[in-house]
Amino acid sequence: MTAQSSIAPANGATFSDAARAAFAAAYPDQSTRLSHQLIGHDLLTLEALATLAERMPETSVEYNLGKLPLGVRPEDTPSNGLTLGETIRTIDTNGSWAVLKNVERDPAYGALLDAALAELEPIVAKTTGPMLKREAFIFLSSPGSVTPFHMDPEHNILLQIMGTKTMTVFPARDEQLVPAQKSEDFHAGGHRNLIWQDGFQARGTAVLLEPGDAIHVPVKAPHFVENGPTVSVSLSVTWRSDRSVAEGELHSFNALLRKRGLPTGAVSAAPEKQGLRRLFYRLMRKLGA
Repeated sequence: MTAQSSIAPANGATFSDAARAAFAAAYPDQSTRLSHQLIGHDLLTLEALATLAERMPETSVEYNLGKLPLGVRPEDTPSNGLTLGETIRTIDTNGSWAVLKNVERDPAYGALLDAALAELEPIVAKTTGPMLKREAFIFLSSPGSVTPFHMDPEHNILLQIMGTKTMTVFPARDEQLVPAQKSEDFHAGGHRNLIWQDGFQARGTAVLLEPGDAIHVPVKAPHFVENGPTVSVSLSVTWRSDRSVAEGELHSFNALLRKRGLPTGAVSAAPEKQGLRRLFYRLMRKLGA
């Protein structure tokens, strides 16, 4: 984890030159702290987000009670008994956590995402190719909420808008944290939550995020989040790449091989270069295997 000082950008940019330089030095495999300039944005107030949530489809929202164990099972996650609009408008007192998924489908929020990622696209393209499947997620958390130990399939930058939270990030591709079969299940549609062991704690890096801070989280780098003493609002801007797509294909290929009792193969740090194995996987899929 590297640190980066805040220098205000010109021309209404989301990220400063210093933030983009820090991102370039870390991308794609290292987590790093960044800064951003979206504090106080009209689209990111609690009322604006409650209004957005109420017009979103049910499949694009998720919310529940916020004080959870780090290793909670998906089926054991408790409801808070409120509507989504009520949850957001009273989130300072109701002890909840909520996420609005794929907010880029709303034109205004889509423009916000596009503007932020356009500043990073030249850096990304040099290393992992074009930005694919660009998405945005908004997280709202009551004081003291916990997001359990989990991983995500995208390249991700989390921008802290309101309140504070501590994100503890762990190295990607550590099979003691994420066994190979868990990766295979995950890429087949399995849940993002991971099994927590207390011995893992020392392997992570805890980063306090305040308004104006951001953090780059590599693909499938395990992490958990502990909210501070006030309401937290965070914007997550994400994308896929040739590298992340290739990793998913190779783990899916291993799942097919394992199911048939055949030897699996290693997924390298640059899976996009493992063209022959990816070709075999695509042929197996085409043949209905």
